Amino acid sequence: MAKAKTIFVCNECGYETAKWIGKCPACNSWNTFFEQKIEKYSETNKLKKRVEAIPKPLNTYKGQETSRTSTGFTELDRVLGGGLVKGSLILLGGEPGIGKSTLILQLCDKVKGEGKVLYISGEESAEQIKLRADRLNINNEEILFLGETNIEAVNENIIEINPKLVIIDSIQTMFSEDLTAAAGSVSQVREITAQIMRICKSRGITTIIIGHVTKDGNIAGPRVLEHMVDTVLYIEGERYFSYRIIRSVKNRFGSTNEIGMFEMRQEGMCEITNPSEVLISEREDNPSGSCIIATMEGTRPVLIELQALTAQSVFGLPKRTANGVDYNRLALLIAVLEKKVGLSLGSQDVYLNVVGGMKINEPSIDLGIICVSASSYKNISIPKDTVIMGEVGLTGEVRRINLLEKRLKEAEKLGFKTCIIPESNKKVLKDEYKLDIIGVKNIQEAMKKIGLR
Repeated sequence: MAKAKTIFVCNECGYETAKWIGKCPACNSWNTFFEQKIEKYSETNKLKKRVEAIPKPLNTYKGQETSRTSTGFTELDRVLGGGLVKGSLILLGGEPGIGKSTLILQLCDKVKGEGKVLYISGEESAEQIKLRADRLNINNEEILFLGETNIEAVNENIIEINPKLVIIDSIQTMFSEDLTAAAGSVSQVREITAQIMRICKSRGITTIIIGHVTKDGNIAGPRVLEHMVDTVLYIEGERYFSYRIIRSVKNRFGSTNEIGMFEMRQEGMCEITNPSEVLISEREDNPSGSCIIATMEGTRPVLIELQALTAQSVFGLPKRTANGVDYNRLALLIAVLEKKVGLSLGSQDVYLNVVGGMKINEPSIDLGIICVSASSYKNISIPKDTVIMGEVGLTGEVRRINLLEKRLKEAEKLGFKTCIIPESNKKVLKDEYKLDIIGVKNIQEAMKKIGLR
């Protein structure tokens, strides 16, 4: 019989000690020690394990196609790479109130007929879950609810019921009696995830773990948690905006570049199959300080409205505010605009906003930021049927971007007439489009083409 004991390990460098200490003597980090359970095996058991673990040639194994189950959401299937993989362990994170529990409860209803679903909640009672289920019109009789936080009791129920799908909401509320640390601590989260993984992998049970996030936007708990699971999904979006984006940051069974877009409504999370049309649907006729940009979310092209406002600064130091884009990138592009075009924005407050609450980190929106800022400053409208894309360098040159063909096809599908693109991209275009494609080498040339100079 294995004899269990615990040690304390530094989460930063891996230094081990028999008791908890505040400062790690190896890396000098504070409050990084977490409790970890270890087991000591006898020499007989160690020898037996060595004998059983015999390496074999890789060519003797047969590759098997992973069996998938559709979630009922086309957007979620896209992010997962085609659906839920049997025996996979999925970690879903997001800020409080973003819609994690709502989406998962809808998923439990959409897999009706695939087998039993065990919904384990350590945060809400059965009555609370039932109220949400009634509001979402969920009537799957195969959903079983268990309100439990003891992982030993949870494991017994999983083994006894043997469900098709297990939901744990949330991992930070579960605890193991083998550890003295409080629920939600680093050691508890790590140990509980390891136990769940062993049971569900051995029985082929698909498991979705809901995790809280820290103020930095990362899953609370040790970083090793994300390495243990097969898939890590994040739900992004502002709480006061209705749009939600599900993004995959790790996926062993598919691409990590895909996103799914949803809208939070009274009836729950509703998928948006054409994000571009939704994000530009409320645009006015032809206002100044507004333009359409083409960005890539994974392998999906998305057209988004970009807005800018310049106003005379009341104080001596002008203000720069960016919502949805990197603040430092905005400050850099404003400096390029002042130096290379001669616009005196040093006395202007500049506000930039991405409509819909989306966050964009792609450099292809640089030219759009330049043009929309100049449009607001000069009070000149950019043509409504024009899409702008291109990366801008510090010397004002417009650099080439990737996946241009997909962006152009999306613009053509939505009825736009003109596209401003880098000249280096235009030279290598092979397909023919109904668009008037204009290649530009620098920001001065781009502004001249759309009437800002």
